[in-house]
Amino acid sequence: MAAQYDVLIVGGGIAGLSLASELAGRCSVALVEAEQELAYHTSSRSARQFIPSYGPPVVQELTVRTLELIAARDAGLPEPILMPRSFMLIGSEEAVAAEASGHMRSITPAEALELCPALVPGTFQAAGLDEGSFGCNAPLLLADHRQRAEAAGVDIITGAKVHTAQRLGSGWQVGAGTEGFQAGVLVNAAGAWADELAVISGVEKLGLQPYRRTAAIAAVDHPLPPQSPMVAAADNTFYFRRDDDDVLISPSESEPSGPEDARPRPGDIERLVGRLNELTTLGIREVRNAWTGLRTEAADGVPVAGFDAEAPGFYWLAGQGGYGFQTSSAMAELAAAQILAGSSGSSAAAGDVPASRTVQALAATRWSVRR
Repeated sequence: MAAQYDVLIVGGGIAGLSLASELAGRCSVALVEAEQELAYHTSSRSARQFIPSYGPPVVQELTVRTLELIAARDAGLPEPILMPRSFMLIGSEEAVAAEASGHMRSITPAEALELCPALVPGTFQAAGLDEGSFGCNAPLLLADHRQRAEAAGVDIITGAKVHTAQRLGSGWQVGAGTEGFQAGVLVNAAGAWADELAVISGVEKLGLQPYRRTAAIAAVDHPLPPQSPMVAAADNTFYFRRDDDDVLISPSESEPSGPEDARPRPGDIERLVGRLNELTTLGIREVRNAWTGLRTEAADGVPVAGFDAEAPGFYWLAGQGGYGFQTSSAMAELAAAQILAGSSGSSAAAGDVPASRTVQALAATRWSVRR
């Protein structure tokens, strides 16, 4: 006999875990994940940086709210999830001006060199600094969400890929792995596989597109000082930041991909190492580990959160792009409010919840998941 829940969440990355944690104790919840471990794909391959100046205005609003919510949680944890770490853009004057936002102030190249002495003078014309940016202990945040969810009765099942899903009566019947589930609300938090889950469920897909993003941890001859900012090229061709005595580096590529367990392509990291050794004095000498994640986006670049207007009880929580961690708590707060209210259309349905400005920002961009 199928287990019965109020809400079944499909996807054990940061989006699904954040929502499970937010709903825990307020209704009966199960979370199913296709892999044998949670956060196996993109959520375990994060740059671990929250940047209020990064992304379109709605994403910046979600980031600010997420920072508020996580900061409140930090007070009760033995070690903090958030650590101050500024974010710096460098490049041509035109590129920096195009990428800077209200959360970022312009600084001179001399000031940029003082903040990050590893940069080679003369290799950039302008810089911008976001001092409200934070490093994120992603494993701790994921573990905290899981602990809170399970402590409040959420059932988490791994190694359970959804193979069937259909609308029956007032709810959904879902087959995942060897288990059967019945739920009033089916949440699609399947990341790069969100459109595939929609097809399995008989729901029209949204055209969500996964994009590759590769990163690596590399050893250096000259480690960055502890307070060094994360540094990114304003033309989106690289970023790097301190990782203890090593550096995390990325070519910051955004290439379309199918949903897959992505892997680095030969030459991508090697070319980046060569370029960074020209632009900095880091002296990158050895790549210790490299990986590729998938950043899944809707066509308008705005995260998707809301009930599908054409499929009652089917809730989309997807399309976070490269902003998954930094928008996760705000998105979960919004999604939980809508699910508990039984909303089925407009993103403004939860306008009286604490994240009202987030709701308004989303509603101004996308009235529902289907115009």
